[in-house]
Amino acid sequence: MPRQAFIAAAIITGLLLYAALGLLLWHRGLELKQANAQLETAIADLNTTRSTTETNLAQARILQDQLDKARARIADLERQTEEATRSQKLLESEMRRAIESKDVTISELQGKLTVNILDRILFDSGEATLKPEGEEMLRKIAAVLARFPNRQVHVIGHTDNVPIRASARHRYPSNWELSTARATAAVRFLTEQGGVDPRRIGAVGYGEFRPIADNSTPEGRAQNRRIAIVVLSEELVGLDAAPTAKPFTAPVLDTAPAPATETNSPPPNADSAKPE
Repeated sequence: MPRQAFIAAAIITGLLLYAALGLLLWHRGLELKQANAQLETAIADLNTTRSTTETNLAQARILQDQLDKARARIADLERQTEEATRSQKLLESEMRRAIESKDVTISELQGKLTVNILDRILFDSGEATLKPEGEEMLRKIAAVLARFPNRQVHVIGHTDNVPIRASARHRYPSNWELSTARATAAVRFLTEQGGVDPRRIGAVGYGEFRPIADNSTPEGRAQNRRIAIVVLSEELVGLDAAPTAKPFTAPVLDTAPAPATETNSPPPNADSAKPE
């Protein structure tokens, strides 16, 4: 082979090898770029996963904290319920021990202790002035209530369905007024003589409209003429008690003084309003 041809062949061979090497390097560079892109994607995915995991962990910690607080609240409520149940049983026990009378019944239902007192031990027929034995009964009840200062007390007056006689209707137009006057008389004694906090006691009269016995018989009517003293459990006090308001000082105005307020309390020696 002539020398020139050999040199030309060598040059061509070198160029081909150089081109092949360049193509190989280009492919390797492309593969490296793809590998780098995949690695960056994997890193980004890993960062996203880590961020999601951290977020989930933070949420899990928040949920765990809420769960711990809920469990603590449940345990506290269970403790309060147990204490309220014990307190309610103690109240009922002490009330039964303090009051022993065939004219008084004591019952407990859904957190309410009810002391039903027949009117004959408290009032004369058709009257709203407490009898001495009625005052003694209320004094015993007040002594028990004093040991349970966080309770709310409702005093409810009830009558039978015998109408108020005409000669007494100027004082008690109906059994509504008589039942309310009797409940109020009991409340006034419990607060003024028995020391019950007036902010936790109230009076209401239902007249003849919530009987517990048949009004067609003398025995039934006697059962219906009663004062009910309802003592709420501590669980129910928060639902029943009104929030304590701050004292309000009215501005001084140049106005005439208001007329004196009359009370509806019956006179001490009022005549009988109910027929015997």
